[in-house]
Amino acid sequence: MDRAEARECIQQAYAAWDAEDWLRAAGLFERVLAHFPDAGPSAVWWYDAALAHKFLRNWGKAYELGREAAARAPRGEGDPAYWNLGIAATIQRDWATARDAWSGFGIELPEGEGRIDGRFGAACVRLDTGGEREVVWIERLCPTRGRVVNVPVSGGRRYGEVVVHDGEPKGERVVDGVAFPVFDELMLFEASGLPTLEVTVDAAEPADLEALVGLFTDHGFGAEPASSVRVLCACCSEGTHRQERSVRAGAQQVSLAAPEEEARRLLERWAGETPAGRGWSGLAAVG
Repeated sequence: MDRAEARECIQQAYAAWDAEDWLRAAGLFERVLAHFPDAGPSAVWWYDAALAHKFLRNWGKAYELGREAAARAPRGEGDPAYWNLGIAATIQRDWATARDAWSGFGIELPEGEGRIDGRFGAACVRLDTGGEREVVWIERLCPTRGRVVNVPVSGGRRYGEVVVHDGEPKGERVVDGVAFPVFDELMLFEASGLPTLEVTVDAAEPADLEALVGLFTDHGFGAEPASSVRVLCACCSEGTHRQERSVRAGAQQVSLAAPEEEARRLLERWAGETPAGRGWSGLAAVG
């Protein structure tokens, strides 16, 4: 391939990019890079080829090409080549490369080697549930992984599972004046062993329901009253949404994440603390 042919291939690659034909775009970039791996603009081509494979969820190729892109990127300046490599290396469970990528981006990590399990704050993730789109809260373990701390209402998803999310926020949730980013899920990284249950509870006061949530949380489980769930259109979900945790009294359904016997024990304890104003019935597994 001569330089004229390379220029034509790059033009075709970006035409395919504009058409969101990621596979063709990546293939054309890779064809040129096989002949001109270190040409002047090659760093951009390596990055775009890796990004196209990221869009395709082809994580092996995103990792392979992302390493080449990062090797040509300046360190400590927030170059996105490092961020995309960090995601791909995390999914490949190459923790050494992931750590180096986050450091190359300019992020300070907890000391140590191997798997990154730090405290990167709270955020939200828009779960990809095969047609449904549910936003849940997570505790961020690293720049791209988070543990779900809501009980998802979407079938097949669970409290406590670990997800990998993208780096570009798509919306935000504002709580008490503090804005939290909403990221799109890229994949389920680790499943949770906690089953999802449903129960009907009767609470005389909102504080009674809050006490139930707190009791389950204190034991490492989850509880999500139906009155705390909000349904938003796609446009609103990807915008800024001011959010307050609001629960109401009375009878309602609560989603629980706990082994059934443990859930039963905690419900009995909760109801027994204030027998006149608390009750429950119909505990059943749903997922």
